[in-house]
Amino acid sequence: MRQHRMVVSAALLLVLAGGSGGAGLEAAGRPVTVEQAAGSRVDVEIDSRPFTSFYFGPNWPKPFLYPLRTPGGVIVTRGHPLERVEGESDDHVWHRGLWWAHGDVQGIDFWREIVPEQRYPLPVGRIVFRSLDGLESGSETGTVAATFDLMAPGDRSIGTLVQRFEFGGTPQYNWIDAEITIAADRGQCLKLGDTEEGTFAIRVAGPLRETQGAVLQNANGLIGSKNIWGKAAAWVDYSGVVQGERVGVAVFDHPGNPKHPTHWHARGYGLLSANPFGEHDFYGDPARDGGVTVPLNEALTFRYRVIIHLGDVQSANLAELFRRFAAEAEVP
Repeated sequence: MRQHRMVVSAALLLVLAGGSGGAGLEAAGRPVTVEQAAGSRVDVEIDSRPFTSFYFGPNWPKPFLYPLRTPGGVIVTRGHPLERVEGESDDHVWHRGLWWAHGDVQGIDFWREIVPEQRYPLPVGRIVFRSLDGLESGSETGTVAATFDLMAPGDRSIGTLVQRFEFGGTPQYNWIDAEITIAADRGQCLKLGDTEEGTFAIRVAGPLRETQGAVLQNANGLIGSKNIWGKAAAWVDYSGVVQGERVGVAVFDHPGNPKHPTHWHARGYGLLSANPFGEHDFYGDPARDGGVTVPLNEALTFRYRVIIHLGDVQSANLAELFRRFAAEAEVP
């Protein structure tokens, strides 16, 4: 099992693509196939069934995984803007599947995207593909890793983003382990500023919205977006009925992450986002600064586990699954 250091030298970025984070899940012997497809996309299958695709090319302002499916093939992520699904909303064009982005990285907004006639407080950047660092299929897990530039307006790179995803599945759930590394390797430190607009996020399918009867619950037993938004918790889950089947999606924040347990930018309209930075918004205190600075030539790594499951919080046994995730060791 791979272990992790949360703050690392930028010189170590080349080795971040190796290793495994999913060993704490029970092995189901389900093969995972990871293959590059046309159009700057990587397709992932579990047990010969489509699970998700990793979009990373120049057609997109940031990389993302879309869609996410249960073991039975039920899609738990919103279709817009890639597909039009009847009854789903078309707000927030930058909410695509599962993604990492932040609304203030050294004064640049990587969360929002340029939309005609819309104005934002900060200039808007792009997360631009640099290299595909590894694809691996396996008898029980598969991985994809890629490197990106945090590109400010004027095609100026202010830092590096490395993303690594590991995939696997059981009869009860599919899972993703995400490792996100932000490196200050472009001649300056990087401050991840205090804003609610971020950071590791999923936009769930229409039937999983709270307004459609879905249940939003966190690790502390709180239920409903009014009780969960801005609160710190080890995990949050959305569950509801999609295509006649009760399913859900949970995001786990690893205890080794900076500022664990993270705060949650979780909305009843379908956004589920782990955000350790937005404290002045979450606490309603303008004097509070929840930002984190990555020193020059260093990097910051975050780990998350995503569980796309059958049933609800209790039947999916999320508390036990998180306990196993939390037990995974870190680099000394």
